[in-house]
Formats: sequence, C-alpha cells, structure tokens
Amino acid sequence: MSQEQPRRPQAGRDQDAVKYGDVFNVSGELASKTVAPRDAAMMQSAETTVLGQTQKGGPAATMQYAATQNERAGVVGHVDVSDAAGDRGVTVMETDMPGYRIVTESVAGQVVGQYVQPTLVEAAVVSAITIGEALEATARTAGDKPVDQSDAAAIQAAEVRATGSTIITPGGLAATAQSAASFNAAIERDENKIKLRDVLTDATTKLPADKAATRQDAEGVVSAELRNNPSLSTQPGGVAASITAAARLNEGVNI
Repeated sequence: MSQEQPRRPQAGRDQDAVKYGDVFNVSGELASKTVAPRDAAMMQSAETTVLGQTQKGGPAATMQYAATQNERAGVVGHVDVSDAAGDRGVTVMETDMPGYRIVTESVAGQVVGQYVQPTLVEAAVVSAITIGEALEATARTAGDKPVDQSDAAAIQAAEVRATGSTIITPGGLAATAQSAASFNAAIERDENKIKLRDVLTDATTKLPADKAATRQDAEGVVSAELRNNPSLSTQPGGVAASITAAARLNEGVNI
C-alpha cells in the first residue's frame, strides 16, 4: 500500500484560493502562493519547538485557517505543501534584548509575524530601550531586507528623534541609509543590494546622541515609513515596527 506524497498546489486550481498575500503583509512571489495544509503544520511545529506552544492568533493559526478554507474549497489536498514553504522553509526566531525578546516568524524568508514578549527580569533592573537599541534590533529581525526609500525615511526620522536635531550628520545612519536606498534602486538582484544589517548594526555607536523611545517617536517613524512606501504599509520586523515595540515596552519603565 503506497503512502500519499505531499503535492504542490497547481496553477489553475487556485483562482479562488486564499493566498499568502491575502492574510499577510508579504510581497513578490510569496504573495501569490496558496496557503497549504503542510505549510501550516510546519509553522505550528516551529512555534511549538521554539516557544513551547502555538500562539493564539499567531501566524501558525492564521495559516491553519487559510489552509482549512483552501482544503474545503478543493484547491489543495490535506498533505499538500507550497513550494514557498517546502523549498525555502518556515522559521521562528527569537532575538533577546534587555528585559524582552522579539519573536519573528517567516515563510520563505519573508516576515509574516513579529511580537514582543517580556522576559523574567526584575522591572527595577530593566532600563528603557533607546532608539539606537531598537534600530540594532531591526538589524537582527529584518537584517536581510534590502534598504529602500521607506527604510531610509524611517531611519532618518529615528535619527532626528534620537538626536533632537534636523541636521543630518554626514556619514551617519540617515545619510548612509539614503545612499543605500539610492544605490539599491539601480540594482536588479536583491543579493547584490545593501541590506538593513549593513546600515543598522551597531547603530547606537553611529548616533551622535540617543534617547529612550517614546510613543511620539514611534508615531513619527511610522508616519515616515508609511509616506514613503507605495503600498502604504510598514515592514513587519522593520524600523517602524522595532521603534514601536520599544516604545510600548518603555511605557512600563520609568523613563
């Protein structure tokens, strides 16, 4: 008796299927891929391995819902897997920061979910997270992303908020990010582009001044990123997301 093998959802079968782009803020080829049952199972396994359980309302749960809808519609089978998840995989990654950790979940290299969890550290010894530290966290959570104009605008807004000056420091983070975005606009292949990691690693040492991230800082950075993104959205795990996460955590710290 032969065992049924996983199949890849076929083109032409999935016009009405739930795609990754329908449920997550993703782009490119992944956005057009049908969410398959084995994709959801892989993410559930990854969440359980790293976090001890699947997250209520998290990426695995969202993928399971979408896959169930697709299976009921007959566009995928119970053991089907998309080539996005099957070939490039799913990941759940933890980034430890003082007093908290950032959990980033990805499919085929694109972030589909990110959230912040406090760690078991006494509140009295947890200092407020600075804008520079939040930018360094971005280098870890979205470091492989090529720098584009929305990233550069967000980094510039973050630098202005951190330093209190609208004068862009020559050779500083904002200037470097803008140069990277301009360079990348003329390059076709992503592997040859300058990445966020290249710009934001050791961000605290590259800022002439720094300060604890506040809600007002986050709003300014989010606004800058949105205005310069053609899709009018922020990047999951990106600059605005990291500043926002830091600001939320700082609300519980005496700053």
